[in-house]
Amino acid sequence: MERIDGRTAAELRTVKITRNYIKYPEGSVLIEMGDTKVICNATVEEQVPHFKRNSGEGWITAEYAMLPRATNTRNARDIQRLKQNQRSVEIQRLIGRALRSVVDFKLLGERTITVDCDVIQADGGTRTAAITGAYVALMDACRYLLDKKSISKMPLRGFVAAVSVGIVDDQPVLDLCYKEDSKAKVDMNIVMTDAEEYIEVQGTGEQAPFSKDQLDALLELGRLGTGELIRLQKQAFGE
Repeated sequence: MERIDGRTAAELRTVKITRNYIKYPEGSVLIEMGDTKVICNATVEEQVPHFKRNSGEGWITAEYAMLPRATNTRNARDIQRLKQNQRSVEIQRLIGRALRSVVDFKLLGERTITVDCDVIQADGGTRTAAITGAYVALMDACRYLLDKKSISKMPLRGFVAAVSVGIVDDQPVLDLCYKEDSKAKVDMNIVMTDAEEYIEVQGTGEQAPFSKDQLDALLELGRLGTGELIRLQKQAFGE
């Protein structure tokens, strides 16, 4: 199968991770996966939600938004609708769950880290790029707390990355761009740790059911893709 951009079935788009992208946040990253670009900013606040008060534990949360001209037509801002876009709500909950899965909240202490993920250009895979970039921003925010001696030990237990996979023209492929995603028979997002453990698998037969063999092929592509993304995350930290 010849893909739209000439990649092999198991090949990621070109990935670039730029740390310290914005001056002010405790952690800031621009992640680029092909033509998809997401800014992830991590903010540390010395307070926690009410359900965490006096627990000695911290909290991690995320917000997600797509800028009005991140796509080929302008999307109205949420303020114009007087309510948040439901797709954005679902994605930011996914990002939060992914990040929290590897956090030791006792080591973080009673503080909150909020990661804002803003899509400035979309070409498929925005949620998976956001998770991968958000983790790097979160790591930088935790390193900031370590440098300040606000915490004594890194509260992150492992790395997290996410990637899209799907079946396009009856072929399992990795990291779908928008044109591939729009015609995929099966669309799936996979979130994993560096220990090759699953955090979340979201998969749908968009046009038809899919077999166990196809599922196994997609999971293997997801394993390979997240593994490569985690290697790039570590490379961004010089590790």
